[in-house]
Parts: sequence; structure tokens; C-alpha cells
Amino acid sequence: MPTIAKDFSGQTVITTFEMTPGTAQDLMDELRDAYDTFIRHQPGFIGAGLHMNDAQTRIANYSQWRDRKDFQAMLRTPEMRERNRRLATLCSRFEPVMYEVMDAF
Repeated sequence: MPTIAKDFSGQTVITTFEMTPGTAQDLMDELRDAYDTFIRHQPGFIGAGLHMNDAQTRIANYSQWRDRKDFQAMLRTPEMRERNRRLATLCSRFEPVMYEVMDAF
């Protein structure tokens, strides 16, 4: 399970997805399956959380990795490339961004 802490030395990735309420549950199901069957088994994976807004128009994904290279290696696998193509059909936009934890309260 990810823990937000100032002294975290790994890689934090926050990915946001924008979609319509009509595809929100399908997208959430795809993301859950990706984590359950593939992503969480990849080298360097620490943990992740999925969040959906009340209007079902956005999903935020917070994940932590041992380091940036582990996350990038996962993205480059044929499996994840195919999954990302499917995810793209369910949302109007998604963007993974790498962050450094600056503080936690």
C-alpha cells in the first residue's frame, strides 16, 4: 500500500483520466484488472490507489515505484502498451506524471 511521506525515496506517479459517466465504470474495471493481473507483479511496484470523482468524469491513480526506471520498464512492455491502447478508447485523455513528494501532513 502506498504511503505518502516526505522521506520517500522512490518514484511517485499520478495519472489522471478524463471520461464520460457512461465509460467511467468500464475504465475503472480495466484499471483494476491491469493492477490485479499485471502491474502489481512488475519489478519495483510498491502500491497504488484508484480514485473516482462523484460526477464520474475523472479517475486519479496514485502509484509508487522503487524507482523511475521500474515504472518506465512496465510502460514499455507489450502487455502494458496493449492495455494503454484499450484505456485510450474509454477516456478522452489520460496523462501519467512523475512527482517527487515534497511534504506530507
